[in-house]
Amino acid sequence: MCTIRCLVAFVIKKGWSLFQLDVNNAFLHGDLDEEVYMKLPLGLTVNSTVQHTSTLVCKLQKSLYGLRQESRQWYAKLSNALCSRGYVSSLNDYSLFIKKSATSNVFLAMHVDDIILTRDDLNEISALKEFLNNQFKIKDLGLLNYFLVIEVFYDDSGVILHQQKFIAELLHEFNCDSVSAVVSPLELGVKLKSDDGELLPRLDTFRSLVGKLNFLTHTRPDLCFVIQHLSQFLKCPRVPRMNVALHILRYLKGTPDFEVFLNNSPNFSILAYCDSDWAACSESRRSVSRFCISLGGSLIS
Repeated sequence: MCTIRCLVAFVIKKGWSLFQLDVNNAFLHGDLDEEVYMKLPLGLTVNSTVQHTSTLVCKLQKSLYGLRQESRQWYAKLSNALCSRGYVSSLNDYSLFIKKSATSNVFLAMHVDDIILTRDDLNEISALKEFLNNQFKIKDLGLLNYFLVIEVFYDDSGVILHQQKFIAELLHEFNCDSVSAVVSPLELGVKLKSDDGELLPRLDTFRSLVGKLNFLTHTRPDLCFVIQHLSQFLKCPRVPRMNVALHILRYLKGTPDFEVFLNNSPNFSILAYCDSDWAACSESRRSVSRFCISLGGSLIS
């Protein structure tokens, strides 16, 4: 996500357009490098002359959803296709592909089956879309508007990234539509410990909530610390931690319109701030560090 925010901030400053593509059934395109077998799918009819049908298995010809290597094989397939057109992956982030020439620059960022394209050469963009469609069958979603539950709003002075829709769905899912709002994501002085409180009767509820809250850190830096704090206790969720997670939902109830603004000024200077306390973690006695990095006044990390 740092790469994607940095790419969007860079493109907005350059005045380029951002395009979005979606690959149909991405994981089915991967090639297998080893023999993989699976049990017969339920409902599959087998020739009645075959004996001992319970021992029959299917030998896979291609990758399939549910395989451990599905993501790796899909990345290899897409990477090989892009490299055949002269793209190279960034050494800092292998999900970012770049094609540079004397007259143009094209950038492609991928996240599983979602692809962001940007350029200063529309002809190469059109040719790449046609190539990818012939290879994988894609949906051209036009200008970037909704990516990884992040809504993108274009303004005269830049672009705004927010997740109001996702927050509304999250509040509804956990029955917090009508809760009272609070003004801070974490109550002052709260420090969770591994053995405080009773175990939750349903561990998956807490894990699901924290996992979804993690998606909000893409546009809500105010939540990063408390969600990171909760993520340390996913193995053994207890009641006090669930109360803190529900407190975050009450905070979101009052702040659904908080957002990240990426400006279009020509300034590309990098500015970083960092700070840390001293041995504040009661479990490990380690220090807790915090930092923020901006690109020309736009927060990217």
